[in-house]
Amino acid sequence: MKIVIISDVHANSEALGVLPREYDELWILGDLVNYGPNPLEAVEFARAKASLIVRGNHDHSAGFGEDPRCSARFRSMAEATGRFASLVLSGAQKQFLRELPLRADREVDGVRFFACHATPSDPLYEYCPPASDRWPAEARGVRADIVLTGHTHLPFQRRVGTQLIVNPGSLGQPKHGRPEACYAVWDGGSMRLHSSVYPVEETVRKILALPLPAKIQEQLSIVLREGRLPAGS
Repeated sequence: MKIVIISDVHANSEALGVLPREYDELWILGDLVNYGPNPLEAVEFARAKASLIVRGNHDHSAGFGEDPRCSARFRSMAEATGRFASLVLSGAQKQFLRELPLRADREVDGVRFFACHATPSDPLYEYCPPASDRWPAEARGVRADIVLTGHTHLPFQRRVGTQLIVNPGSLGQPKHGRPEACYAVWDGGSMRLHSSVYPVEETVRKILALPLPAKIQEQLSIVLREGRLPAGS
């Protein structure tokens, strides 16, 4: 069984293009929308391709019209692109986002997986980076061999006792310092993290064509090109 695992697509169609062509299942750990220029296309891709999707804080925001509770440095970007997403997404697409589960369990070839966007105890909002001392307690709280998480946009694998915590990183808005689309692949009983170059400038071109304030366009473009938030923003 070959499973491609992605998170934090953030409306980036170009990043979706780097995914492997052949796989058995696609799992998505939330945040299909906001920040990027193609929320409609990202939702439709997920509806057509994914066999497992959990709801992220930006999906929740778009579906219910609520605050995504981003960090202060990303709040203005989230608000501006959230307004854009609200205009272009249909009622059916917003309903799809509302109905996504917060958590999911799967068993594949005897291996138990648990999937959420942020953390098992707070699947929408808690920010828990790779080295956080909260992960042991979070992992013990679920009956799974592998805990899949996203939200931080930082790829990592971390062993906690007999459990493996895996964050594939962000496919559409990486924050690990490189403009690469990140994802994970479970294949033949092993997990591997991957990152691939994608046509970032095409995504930036689309950002610059959106009806957004110039400052927001600039910030979003730098995040995409450099894989980090602009200094002093």
